[in-house]
Amino acid sequence: MESTSMRDRPDDMPKVELLPGVDDAHPVHPVTMSEWLAALPHPSATFSFENNILSIVAINSSFRRYFDPTMDEAVKPAHAAEWRNRIVQYVQSARDSESFELRRDGVLGPEYFHCTLGRLPELEGRPNLFLFTALDRTSDRAIEKNLRRELLSDGLTALPNRTGFGEEIDDRLRNTPWPDNAQFGIIAIDLSRFSRVNESLGPMAGDELLITVAKRLKSSLRQGDVLARIGGNDFAVFARLNNGLSDALHIVQRIRDSLSYPIRLSDLQIRVDCAIGCALSLSLSEDPDDVVRKAQAAVKIAKRSGKVEIYRNGVLKEAQRRFSVESRLRDALAQGGLTLAFQPLIHLQTGEITGFEALARWNDDELGDVSPTEFIAVAEESGLITPLGRWAAYEAAQALSRWDAKFGQPLPVGVNVNLSPIQMARDDVASMFEEALRYSGISGNRLTAELTESAIVADPEKAKKLLFALKDLHMPIAMDDFGTGYSNLASLHSLPIDILKIDRSFVSSMLEDRDKEIMVRTILSLAESLGLHVTAEGIETQQLAHALQNLGCWQGQGYYFARPMAEADAFDYWRARWNFETV
Repeated sequence: MESTSMRDRPDDMPKVELLPGVDDAHPVHPVTMSEWLAALPHPSATFSFENNILSIVAINSSFRRYFDPTMDEAVKPAHAAEWRNRIVQYVQSARDSESFELRRDGVLGPEYFHCTLGRLPELEGRPNLFLFTALDRTSDRAIEKNLRRELLSDGLTALPNRTGFGEEIDDRLRNTPWPDNAQFGIIAIDLSRFSRVNESLGPMAGDELLITVAKRLKSSLRQGDVLARIGGNDFAVFARLNNGLSDALHIVQRIRDSLSYPIRLSDLQIRVDCAIGCALSLSLSEDPDDVVRKAQAAVKIAKRSGKVEIYRNGVLKEAQRRFSVESRLRDALAQGGLTLAFQPLIHLQTGEITGFEALARWNDDELGDVSPTEFIAVAEESGLITPLGRWAAYEAAQALSRWDAKFGQPLPVGVNVNLSPIQMARDDVASMFEEALRYSGISGNRLTAELTESAIVADPEKAKKLLFALKDLHMPIAMDDFGTGYSNLASLHSLPIDILKIDRSFVSSMLEDRDKEIMVRTILSLAESLGLHVTAEGIETQQLAHALQNLGCWQGQGYYFARPMAEADAFDYWRARWNFETV
């Protein structure tokens, strides 16, 4: 057999040749070595390195099948040169062993081998011997590929999942040519009311809906766009934008068109509504994960607004702030980190303190003073409003109990506790108040429940049942922010409401705004005809207090009288006024 040398090698590279007689007909090496290699089930060969020449000493049949060293140089595949080059690099090094992976094109597709090189001791007078072995890892790689596909794919829709979406984006950004000034966008899609399908028709119908939506969304996209299912009922699209926002809005319209006609599930036709939020990259170098988070922040706003929302600077920071507030609030509720402040309610005709409104306050070690407007909104969004509302009710009742103990007898005042519409919908509010009264030992007529018009309008029948249950506990009921909702006179008359609280938006500017004054007069007249008391919120000046007094308003609260104060200060404030009034 003729010697074979590596082509195009540098001058300082050693020659690689086959010794004459490596075939079975003319062996030049000890038989024992061939028999030894033949006993190995995987491709194996020994090499020698003498006079700067790499030579094959012995091979087994598996090696011949996968790495045929006798093949004509002109038809040798790429991997044939690769293993020779790797062996040459190894023998010139001082390393005892080395391993590498080799890929070759087999009849049924790519084949993968884990190759190992090692030095052998001198055998039968031949120094510088090396052993080459190759383990077939093709099946292992196929298993790894399948597992990776499962890891990166959504099993229901076969779309990329959240992790796979990120890898698809990275691949597109690295391996796809992009024109100058191009950018990419992420379009987040949230299916509205999906949970209702699961609840009413079952999870199989929900799965069928998701599969159908996925098909429709995919059919609406352009070539090169990537669709993924990144959550239970959340999808996302990666799109190349040559024309910026214009391209993004065009894709959004195609998405909305694809979902515009109903989907048939069983015998029902279901219309799919969705909230859509978009975020555009500032450049191709921007972190795709940041753009995805921005799109998800935009879609949360879209769920509230009912419109397509484009991410604005600062929205992601707001979302991160909400997440931080939620996390810290959860800890605060568990560890007693919140307090109640008490704002006096003043009888406008006599000046007496008739009660206090309990207001949650939170000063966090990391966040500082957090506005009630902020943390109550986060609590409602996250579901923490239920434990927050329960804490406020129990603490308000306990505060009354402690005041009574300090005074030596029940105080002639009560405390108003605010009820969130979400808490009313999710919690057993009547049971909560019953427990609060029982644990504190105070009577129900000293704990007033304040609820908004919107809570009643959302579910009138449920609200009506709750209000009558509270009346069974002898609790007064106040409708807060009256005038800003949509309740009608018929529903108002049918509900067991005792107090109307005029929203501060009408009260604070009634002296300068004739329309606001007319609204306040109308509410007072309505309350009188229905036999209800009225509390005016937002009284900031003496002139406002006198004007409302002259109009016959029963009760008021606001900074003119006092700001919300701590429990001990509220008791001292009442005690000082009570002492003054009784002198």
